[in-house]
Amino acid sequence: MVSDTVTKEKLDHYLELTKKARQKATPIPKEGTAESIQLGILMRMADDYASDAKHFMENGDYVRAFGAINYAHAWIDAGIKLRLLDGHGDDNLFTLP
Repeated sequence: MVSDTVTKEKLDHYLELTKKARQKATPIPKEGTAESIQLGILMRMADDYASDAKHFMENGDYVRAFGAINYAHAWIDAGIKLRLLDGHGDDNLFTLP
């Protein structure tokens, strides 16, 4: 069954999925390197979008919350694709290189 409705349950699922991805992905570059600085920017974006998603959800704006949490996960995925983060082979949480 296909659903085109953004529900609280669907948002909770994607918030949890992104939280797991954020916790599992580990930095590859050494601290202080240019790559580490770039990774910091990516992760700040992921964290900001995840925070926005929670804010939108709390205010009943489920459509924007859904968009924001997907952006958050995409930033983490970008870190994996760019080989700035190690996804530890988890192809359920990440699009692996």
